[in-house]
Amino acid sequence: MGKIVTLGEIMLRLSTPGHSRFIQSDSFDVVYGGGEANVAVSCANYGHEAYFVTKLPKHEIGQAAVNALRRFGVHTDYITRGGDRIGIYYLESGSAMRPSKVIYDRAHSSIAEAEAVDFDFDTIMKGADWFHWSGITPAISDKAAVLTRLACEAAKRHGVMVSVDLNFRKKLWSSEKAQSVMRPLMQYVDVCIGNEEDAELCLGFKPEANVEAGQTDAEGYKGIFRQMAEEFGFKYVISTLRESYSASQNGWKGMIYDGKEFYVSRHYDIAPIVDRVGGGDSFSGGIIHGLLTQKTQAEALEFAVAASALKHTIPGDFNMVSTTEVEALASGDASGRVQR
Repeated sequence: MGKIVTLGEIMLRLSTPGHSRFIQSDSFDVVYGGGEANVAVSCANYGHEAYFVTKLPKHEIGQAAVNALRRFGVHTDYITRGGDRIGIYYLESGSAMRPSKVIYDRAHSSIAEAEAVDFDFDTIMKGADWFHWSGITPAISDKAAVLTRLACEAAKRHGVMVSVDLNFRKKLWSSEKAQSVMRPLMQYVDVCIGNEEDAELCLGFKPEANVEAGQTDAEGYKGIFRQMAEEFGFKYVISTLRESYSASQNGWKGMIYDGKEFYVSRHYDIAPIVDRVGGGDSFSGGIIHGLLTQKTQAEALEFAVAASALKHTIPGDFNMVSTTEVEALASGDASGRVQR
């Protein structure tokens, strides 16, 4: 198994119990999570040496976040301690036609204020097989964008495979700002992951398909994948495709292009959704594992899509599934029968 490094922000998540609304809740459920931390947990669950890189305050809440990662076997050796606060986000889980809501309270968090001197990226990337980051990290702050670039440069110096999940967040930055930061970073990326909205808002590419109307014919994506691979030199262009029938029911599949062949995964109808937060991250963790261990890009994609479908059934940000469970679903066992 490989050494996998991820860089980003882990946050304190405060979610309303069940499907209750913010204004009616007297308590919150506490978990920790965040894009690249979620990916690290997935990779650790699949048996990889997963390292998460961030900066967290020295106080007990910072330590609780570190402990949450350690609990699932993620290595925390490269987490720097200091700064004033951990980012927080509040989650109200929707149901049926009522969407989920997220409220961020993450400004001036330790990682947003971190400096280049806080990390020795050459040491971090030494011996690594894979480095993963997402568009959320450079969106946090200009300082975090610099850290992302420095990490990518170090990864390339050490011959590390680099993946990005474009992950556009409109509450963090505008499309114009995203493109000005993200497009130059693509020169370091081997594997580009994102959905149709991410590709348009982060990179300026628009597929010829009306996703909102449910017109998700793969042909509309072939051309855009080819253009992205040609412009940025990606080895793989990968997209998830979510059909949002309601907050409780989604269609889910993926597509992958390796510069030669285009492959579309099987389709999952996920209902009822327990918690979709971290769904994309579980896909990224699955595709990293798949591309490192499977013989073909088709097998890698099927593993990732199945892993992500399972995540939608698990509360919290982390995808707590094993390779055996994912492979069982990917091979066609979606019955949900009790295993005795």
